[in-house]
Amino acid sequence: MKQGTYEYQTDLFRRPFLDGRKEGEELGEAKGQAEGKANAVLLVLSARGIDVTDSIRERVDACTDIPTLDTWIGRAATVDNAEELFA
Repeated sequence: MKQGTYEYQTDLFRRPFLDGRKEGEELGEAKGQAEGKANAVLLVLSARGIDVTDSIRERVDACTDIPTLDTWIGRAATVDNAEELFA
């Protein structure tokens, strides 16, 4: 028997696999998008010379809500200190 990947020939077995794979890809994409936006917040603050404490960095890195991260990116461009992100 040839080694390799086996592809199911019927939808009965293929569909659950494909649905799970698609769901996993969507979750991975959302996580990557959130990580990118969190990095953008911290990059803007750094470029502006604003100090970021470890607790603020952890809070930004832990956030997965895209609209919140978008708000923080906008605020990062105008705040005088990192604590104002959350005001």
